Amino acid sequence: MSARRAAPRVVAVTGMNATDNPAPGVGVLRSLREGAQPGERHVGLAYDALDPGIYARELVEDVFLLPYPSSSLDVYLERLAYVHERVGLDVIIPTLDAELPAFIAAEPKLRAMGIGTFLPTREQLDLRSKANLGDLGRRAGLDVPAAAVVTSVQELARVHERIAYPFWVKGVFYGAKLVTCLDEAISAFHKVVAQWGVPVIVQASVAGEELNVIGLGDGEGGLWGAVPMKKLMITDKGKGWAGITIRDPALLAVAERFVQVTRWRGPFEVEVIRDRAGRYQLLEINPRLPAWVHLATAAGVNLPRAIAALATGGKPAPVRDYQVGTMFVRISIDQIASLEDLERIVTAGEIRRGEPADSRPLAATEARTEVHAA
Repeated sequence: MSARRAAPRVVAVTGMNATDNPAPGVGVLRSLREGAQPGERHVGLAYDALDPGIYARELVEDVFLLPYPSSSLDVYLERLAYVHERVGLDVIIPTLDAELPAFIAAEPKLRAMGIGTFLPTREQLDLRSKANLGDLGRRAGLDVPAAAVVTSVQELARVHERIAYPFWVKGVFYGAKLVTCLDEAISAFHKVVAQWGVPVIVQASVAGEELNVIGLGDGEGGLWGAVPMKKLMITDKGKGWAGITIRDPALLAVAERFVQVTRWRGPFEVEVIRDRAGRYQLLEINPRLPAWVHLATAAGVNLPRAIAALATGGKPAPVRDYQVGTMFVRISIDQIASLEDLERIVTAGEIRRGEPADSRPLAATEARTEVHAA
């Protein structure tokens, strides 16, 4: 195993969007700020010049625009190599489903550059996909609502023979629409395909209480830490706008069973419905930190800090306890920014607020190279 720094100096985070459908990046950065080591710096990696997190100066020193990972893995890696040259990355924490295949494929090259990640394998990623959730449920002994994978309107038109209306129409990465008839189903199908392509997942609607648990698998079948949460307010897009940590051993057992069966490596979020019979129906397993990650940190389980440590070869002690009754309520604020920052991110693709990389002492730069090459 390569010798690595136990306390990373520079941690980059993706997912800087923070609108009414927020990405996890801002919550991850807020968590990293808590307990940060002296001299630690945080870098934002964004996909759009108007992602609000770009302009949160109190959270992120430097920001770089990335090309979409679906464009070209080589181009994506070139951009990450450029960012690394500029700021000297120790860790990257990806937070978006759609970018994970690229980061997993690039992990060996990132490691060769001295950049640590803590991600599942491609096989693990596919095991928990929406298309394979039923198979995972059978392997893990977990209840999963009836589902079907469709690739055409013709298949969709017949799916009601197996799954009664109303049902959910879901994209392979994001998006879920509850439909009550074929016309609504076709409209939702075309919307999902236009954004994410095929396949499209149809999942039976289950009445009950929606619960979530955030966790971190150690890659050896163990659970580093987890926090369950109940949504108190849900937006029209189905996103939790308020929630509270709860004590629920049965829900934690679902998370434990998932990491045991898959030997999951990295963060995840389990979404379930507790139906009227008290059974936990597994709806989705998201392969990354959710936007409400800072709630877990506030409850005593700082998953982003643990990920940063694990990505650099550290062995942080598992955290089993957390504070029940900790709440989050999202707010909308006007993120004040300068025209200068907007011009820099649009024209140069980057904003440098921290210490310039080329102003570091030569000895420090050489030391970094020696540690990463060891």
